[in-house]
Amino acid sequence: MRRRKYVEFEGDDGTTLRYARHANGGGFVERTARAHPTAWIAPGAYVDPGARVGAEAHLDDGAWLDRGAVVAATAKIGKNTHIGAGAVIGRGARVRDGAKVAAGVRVADFAVVDPDTIVTADLTAA
Repeated sequence: MRRRKYVEFEGDDGTTLRYARHANGGGFVERTARAHPTAWIAPGAYVDPGARVGAEAHLDDGAWLDRGAVVAATAKIGKNTHIGAGAVIGRGARVRDGAKVAAGVRVADFAVVDPDTIVTADLTAA
């Protein structure tokens, strides 16, 4: 079965958002977002407008990077996670399955967010 190369959604403000499949993994990356070619973006993952994904980062199925979120190099984002708008996930950090990181929160380099945790303030300890 042939997979679609892109999908389109209408945003809350009426603009059309177009998501193309990432070459490494097949997840969806909005046209104004940036994902490094070596990043793995699973087929059910979405990267919203203005978000960035660093080299060798890994987004599992169901991961959602909201507008302007940043996932640094070698970070791993688990299944069914949500990284809020403008949040920053540091280099080598791990956000485990089902976790939620609130908008604007910064998760330090190499920090670990446990499964099903909601992070509402900056996380500086590993």
